[in-house]
Order: sequence, then structure tokens, then C-alpha cells
Amino acid sequence: MERRPFGQTGEQVSILGFGGFHLIEITANDAGALMNRYLDAGGNYIETAAEYGDSELKVGRAVEHRRDEFLLATKVLPRDKDGAMTQLEDSLRRLHTDHVDVWFMHSVNDAATADQLLAPGGALEAAEQARKDGKVRFIAVSAHGQPAGLLHILPQYRFDAAMVAMNYYDHFNFPDLQDQVFPLAQLRGTALIGMKSLGDGYLWRSAERALRYAWSLPMSHVVAGINNREMLEKDLAAAEAFTPMTHEEVKDLYANAPEYRNYICRQCDTCSVVSGIHLKRIFELEGWYDRQMWDGIVVNPEDFALRMRLKGWFGQGKLAMDTYAAEAIQIDPEADYTDLNGQCAFGLDIDRKLKIAHAKLTGEWVVR
Repeated sequence: MERRPFGQTGEQVSILGFGGFHLIEITANDAGALMNRYLDAGGNYIETAAEYGDSELKVGRAVEHRRDEFLLATKVLPRDKDGAMTQLEDSLRRLHTDHVDVWFMHSVNDAATADQLLAPGGALEAAEQARKDGKVRFIAVSAHGQPAGLLHILPQYRFDAAMVAMNYYDHFNFPDLQDQVFPLAQLRGTALIGMKSLGDGYLWRSAERALRYAWSLPMSHVVAGINNREMLEKDLAAAEAFTPMTHEEVKDLYANAPEYRNYICRQCDTCSVVSGIHLKRIFELEGWYDRQMWDGIVVNPEDFALRMRLKGWFGQGKLAMDTYAAEAIQIDPEADYTDLNGQCAFGLDIDRKLKIAHAKLTGEWVVR
């Protein structure tokens, strides 16, 4: 399996990382079998979190005898020094180890959270102390969705790694990730780690393509949640067969991926601002709101249930609505915008989409 530099840490990491969240869904024996198979296949990164139920316990019991073969990562949620230190000690006990290789400040999704970590007595003081004490080797940060927290904290603290939710579907919902976070991390020497490469399961029918897309980005590795042998073997096979996507392949994916449902704005410049309407911005805010999941069309019950489950996954609906109101975007839901339809290079019904986005962002249309 291909390995890449883990930022500027001096470590090399396998492109497929083993994510521990879904270990809560299976027995300890099955979890151990999966992790040991992953390590036997050349994987060397296992990640969990204190908040993932009994995942840390299962990791600790299953692979403590192979501790020197992989990088072990866990996450901390308390934002204060004392709370973070307490949770780290609990994590080390559950993981049956005296140190973790990567310790994440977890879910830093906004500037306020970032400021809590950076403040005197914040969790970053715990991270620095833990590194001095040999309990943590590398300090990292994770975030989900719109990356306001990362854009706030990365310039102020030199993290060893940053984890982002990146896949070809959400690329157009959170364009600042590739446009701003990626260059900033590279400038700072911070390794980028991908998660949610299958869009929280939305891209399950295109798993190999989704993984290949994520691996083609400038990231050290992609962490995949795994809870059965079939899934693991498919992920391992995809990693072994990986070749980077060409520019033309990415372009074709952006144009034709079935998950876009003839509804997702591709954030291109074809109709960025038309007749004074900032279409790209409105549809970006719709992406923050519900990942452009709900378009008013039920394909089948399975698809509907999945989209309804995933649309609020990042919890940024209020942020989207507040931003829309603050920017005083003026859309008349009774107006006829059909003249804009021909402006879209991807053939979207702009009139219909614009009114749906406006209804979501003003609270006039709420689907639960």
C-alpha cells in the first residue's frame, strides 16, 4: 500500500487509515480481526475518539501487542486544559498505551471554539504539556463542514495535522476547504487528513471512485470507517489499485456524478453573478444549510431516508440562515427567474433551485 509523508513529522503513513467510529457497531472479536487484517495488509494508521462509545477499549485490547507497527490517534472534546488532560489520561488507559501518536482537538467548527482552545487555560496548553511529557507526539485539529474554525486557528497555531471532511459531493457545498484550507495547511507544513470520503455513506454506490478522488487530493491519507470484512477488503483493494485521477477524469466526475441529481451547483463561474444575483453565493449557503440534499424530489424511500438523515449532519443550518440574512440577499419568491436557466453550464433549473434555496435560508421551507 502506498505511503505518503505525514506532513513535516518525519513519519510515512498509509493512504488508507482505519477509522474507529463504526467499531461501536460490532463485537470486540470482530473489531480485532478487522484491525489486525488491516495491519497485515500494510496499513499503519488507526484512529478513534473518547466520544466513540467503546471504540477506544476495542482498539486497545485488539492491537496493543502491535503498538509499534502503526500510528495511533484519538480525539479530545473538552476545550479547557484540565478537562482535556483528564480525558487524555482516560483515553490512554482505555487504549492500553502510555502515549498516542496523534491527538486531535476535535470538531473545531467555528472561531469561538478555536478561541477557547487558544485561550490561557485552553486545551492546547494540555496538548503542549502532554507532548513535553511524552504522552502525545503530534498535535492535530479536526473540523466538519464550513471551515470557519480552521481558517481562524491554523494561522495562529502550527498543528502537525488537520482533518477535514472531503469528498466529491461536499466539495461544492464547502468550496473554502480546497480553495483556502488546503493552501493554508500546505503553507504551514500541516498534514491534511481526509475523512468522510464517501459523504457519510451518501456515495456508497460509488465507493471506489470516491476513495480514488479523495486520494488524488494533496492529503497524506484518508480515514475510512470500517465495520465488516467485505468493506475492509474493498477498501484495501482500492488502495492497492490506486492511480491518481487525471484532470479530465475529475472534470468528467464533476459534470456527471449521479449523486449531483441535476441539482447541485458546481460553483463554476458560468453564472456567478447574473442580473445582480449572486447565484454561487446563494447556493454555497444552501450547501452549508443542508448540503443541497433536499430538492423536493423523492426518488425512492431509501434515497429519501438517506438524504434526510445526512442533510443536517454538520449542524450549520443556523449559520447559513444568519449569513444569508446578514448579507441581505434579495430574492423575490414570486418572481420569474426562468431566463437564468440557460446560464447554467450543467443545465440546472436555476429558477426552481433559487426559490428552494431562498425558502430554506429564510425558514419558509423546513423539512424534517
